[in-house]
Amino acid sequence: MTRARAAAASQKQRGVSPPKPNPKWGREEETEYFAKKVKLFRQGKISEDDFRRFRLQHGAYGSRLHADYSMVRIKVPSGEITADQIEKIASLSEAFSIGSAHVSTRQNIQLHWVQLEDVSEVMRGLVESGLTTREACGNTVRNVMCSHFAGVCPNEAFDATPYSMAVARFFLRNPMCQNLPRKFKVNFGCCEKHGLVKVADIGLVPAIKEIDGRQVKGFRVYLGGGLGAASFIGHPLEDFTPEDRVLSTCMATVRLFDRHGNRENMARNRMRYLVHETGWEKFQKMVLKERTAVEMTTSLATAASYDVESQVDKRALPKSNGIVKLPMFDKVTKDSPAFERWLHTNTVPQKQQGMFTVFITLGAGDITASQLRVLASAIRELSAEGVARTTPQQNFAVRYVRGSDLKEFFDRLSTAGLANPGALTVASAVGCSGTTSCNLAITNSHRLAKEVQRRFLELGLDTDDSLADATIKISGCPNSCGQHEIATIGFFGGATRIGNTMSPTYTMLFGGSAGEQGELGRAIMRVPAKRVIDTILKIIETYRTERSQGETLHQWVVRIVKGQGAGNVKNLDDMKKVLVPAIQLPPAESDPDAYRDYGSDSKFTAKTARGECAA
Repeated sequence: MTRARAAAASQKQRGVSPPKPNPKWGREEETEYFAKKVKLFRQGKISEDDFRRFRLQHGAYGSRLHADYSMVRIKVPSGEITADQIEKIASLSEAFSIGSAHVSTRQNIQLHWVQLEDVSEVMRGLVESGLTTREACGNTVRNVMCSHFAGVCPNEAFDATPYSMAVARFFLRNPMCQNLPRKFKVNFGCCEKHGLVKVADIGLVPAIKEIDGRQVKGFRVYLGGGLGAASFIGHPLEDFTPEDRVLSTCMATVRLFDRHGNRENMARNRMRYLVHETGWEKFQKMVLKERTAVEMTTSLATAASYDVESQVDKRALPKSNGIVKLPMFDKVTKDSPAFERWLHTNTVPQKQQGMFTVFITLGAGDITASQLRVLASAIRELSAEGVARTTPQQNFAVRYVRGSDLKEFFDRLSTAGLANPGALTVASAVGCSGTTSCNLAITNSHRLAKEVQRRFLELGLDTDDSLADATIKISGCPNSCGQHEIATIGFFGGATRIGNTMSPTYTMLFGGSAGEQGELGRAIMRVPAKRVIDTILKIIETYRTERSQGETLHQWVVRIVKGQGAGNVKNLDDMKKVLVPAIQLPPAESDPDAYRDYGSDSKFTAKTARGECAA
């Protein structure tokens, strides 16, 4: 029996749904157009600035200090990706990249160090599988995010995925958003906890309201949030936005940003600055007025291009035969059997009876081509949904896995080194690409996040439930691709002269959080790169001494930020005093490695180049 027939037989036996058709996001003609533009650029017929704007609009981001190489950013709308698409990315990474892929905090997948002449070939392969790089970078509407729990969350009003997909379809290649003042981000949540809705230009959370005796679907809409060198939390537009006004609300907001956004100062041309400088009450009135104009003037053809119904998954997903009771463990420790530890930290029950979401722990978002293939096979045979979702925590979520199949899923992952525990715990540290590829990065945040994960798993911190709600997020510069402002403990990279020696350092933030109740973290002190892990461990040690009964690490950190500590550490000043010994470096001559960055054996220098975040 062939492998394909064996897989089909296995799927039928388990009652797996027929494969979800690959969506058609890409266009073949765009790959040819890109290849022609590269030739013209090489011939000197297109200026460097003009070509830069063009390639960014088509998802090719410049690689660190090497103009001949690109990072190809693949749009994954709503984070949803099929097994076939995963396998295609694996093949492309081997043929044109470095044999691995990277999951970003905005649910994209990136291929690094692709030669410029090969970018069009990567794009062509993606089109074949229904994917695109179009507008994954540049001054346009970026990848539309949706909570990876949407559709399976027990606390959601309804599944936001079709709305997210419809908005992504509407804005892709739409003339109204091809030359915005800067990038524009839209996030859909599932409930008040997930989806990062208050740190996006537009954030939407599903809601149901009774109107004239009818249950009406709609959203709580937030505008003007965003993370960066200056970050802002989004504002609620109104109590309730009916589903039939979602498109006009989004159009009105984009149009206002296009007209009034700052096109002169790149440092202040995101929409959050426009909202802040205009004042929320005035901007709110502008949006509501603009929305009325949009609704009065939108043509039927334009309105028809936003089609939520066409994005609904109409397959009848199989139901479990009954609730599968998972093994009950008295206490999971680092010495527990690997499957027990993984089950405890990497699986979540869904609202669908007997179904589970499995999280694949990646190291700062990295996954090799061979691992991608193993993952695709497991999704195809063991997920009733037949797709995966990328997550802002830089992992994969595979939904609709039966409880009876969890052990086999774990065994499959184990064969490829993908069965690490800790995906839903403090051990799953987020790290942007940092100096591994980004022009703006100062420090190697990517490697540091991997080191944090490795050390925390060695210590078994993933098995401590009191730490599970805490997050560690690391950026290589203040621009927050690692989302450090919404972490329990966040870090962003910089450089500091210690004595006569330059050292990579991180500014540490406390008390950030995501969700509708989200808060931005408070910067408290600088920490040398090689002391970050020791500093976090000292924080955890102090928490365990000072916490109230039943209090989690995140809750304790928030209490300290508010100056409400009950023990020796009452506020941030007290916390700094406790941490000072942990951040001290020895003299450079006695330990030069302490002054080097992670992943480097040479003297640290703070090299940066022109950023590629804007076209």
